[in-house]
Amino acid sequence: MRTLSPRLLLLWPFLDQLHVEGQATQRSVLDALEASYPMLRGTIRDHTTGRRRPFLRFFACTQDLSHDPPDAPLPDAVATGAEPFLVVGAIAGG
Repeated sequence: MRTLSPRLLLLWPFLDQLHVEGQATQRSVLDALEASYPMLRGTIRDHTTGRRRPFLRFFACTQDLSHDPPDAPLPDAVATGAEPFLVVGAIAGG
């Protein structure tokens, strides 16, 4: 499953593929990412609640999935690796 956009892969080519056990959901993708890269624990999701951090958004197949349940299945194109699952920092301010 692809997890990063092609532009970010220029910076982190080792993150091109991520192995996810079972069904591809936001939770399973983030669990696999944090298991492979423990230094990311707590940066995307709160340590205690497991909820998405403020100012982070999740996208896949041009859809904002930020408010979808964490165990909802991701689109098939993401599960097969045809499309990326994107974790994007939101920009705030004026």
